[in-house]
Amino acid sequence: MLTTFGKQTQQQSSPSSLISIRGSLLFLAILTLLSFTYLSLKYSAPTPQYSVATLVDAEVKHAVPEGEKEEEFSDIYHSPHVFKLNYAEMEKKFKVYIYPDGDPNTFYQTPRKLTGKYSSEGYFFQNIRESRFRTDDPDQAHLFFIPISCHKMRGKGTSYENMTIIVQNYVEGLISKYPYWNRTLGTDHFFVTCHDVGVRATEGLPLLVKNSIRAVCSPSYDVGFVPHKDVALPQVLQPFALPAGGNDIENRTNLGFWAGHRNSKIRVILARVWENDTELDISNNRISRAVGPLVYQKRFYKNKFCICPGGSQVNSARITDSIHYGCIPVILSNYYDLPFNDILDWSKFSVILKEGDVYQLKKILKNISYEDFVALHKNVVKVQRHFQWNTPPISYDAFHMVMYDLWLRHHTVRY
Repeated sequence: MLTTFGKQTQQQSSPSSLISIRGSLLFLAILTLLSFTYLSLKYSAPTPQYSVATLVDAEVKHAVPEGEKEEEFSDIYHSPHVFKLNYAEMEKKFKVYIYPDGDPNTFYQTPRKLTGKYSSEGYFFQNIRESRFRTDDPDQAHLFFIPISCHKMRGKGTSYENMTIIVQNYVEGLISKYPYWNRTLGTDHFFVTCHDVGVRATEGLPLLVKNSIRAVCSPSYDVGFVPHKDVALPQVLQPFALPAGGNDIENRTNLGFWAGHRNSKIRVILARVWENDTELDISNNRISRAVGPLVYQKRFYKNKFCICPGGSQVNSARITDSIHYGCIPVILSNYYDLPFNDILDWSKFSVILKEGDVYQLKKILKNISYEDFVALHKNVVKVQRHFQWNTPPISYDAFHMVMYDLWLRHHTVRY
């Protein structure tokens, strides 16, 4: 009887116990929910918002010297704020070690000359020695400069075959003498050549072409130029014969201009199609000096657009001539990685066409509105300082832009 009564008592109390447990669990669940809701509201409360651009701009104000005009950093750059900040960092930190080997009286260390259409190579050799970037301590260097000049070899009549041997022997001598190349297989080394024969002369040393940074005036995609590794050197024909042009739109009454040798297929087509046009001033050959002094250079001042077809290589000194004289360059060359292309937005100060567009050249230029022409012209003036060499070098000139390109590429090196 007692046993039966006990069983009945357990059976009767079992439902109430379950209800009690369920109630406790429900209470805990509600408490947890309230806690999460409180924390969510607390930490999602509005806080001051700072965009990346705002933060970068704040840093830039401290990084750029006082008095530097804000308008100088306009939309001619892909990222104006980033360029200002990184450029300032480069000027403070960047160091380059120049290998001391090689007789300056032969093919090494010093430039051949600072004039002519390959003067960019000479200016770089000169400027790197004058600049703050040079260090005599290789342990402080970010990059190593291989100071061999193919332009000097060319000037001394060295054959292409001998150039290849000289370059190979020199670089292999540096590799065996110093430990720096082997640390990275040469990825923190660079050489500079403006003459296209200099690019060919390095082909005897595949590791130099594959790993090292090549700063060249003929940066064509179809001959092994690697944009994220190599640097496009601007081909500048200095000294300029006449002062810089610009802010003279009222004087530019002609639509377009080109004169030069027909030493490439695109130049032959350009001359054949447009030579007799009444709105495009296209000459079938160079303008003879007998016509008058500096007639060729003066034509740049009179034209809105200056046609820049590739010659024996994709590049042409006519591009920097156009920029200097304030004439909007019309790039008519395939596979050309334009100088400072990862820094400057070329679409803001030039017209970039494919070679196949030559047949519609006049139509394309005439379809550019007056407002767009004015904007392009003003931007040409803004970039002029980036396409001029100086000795000693001046901030933001061609030398500093090349150094900035090298600075960007040194970050891709991993020891």
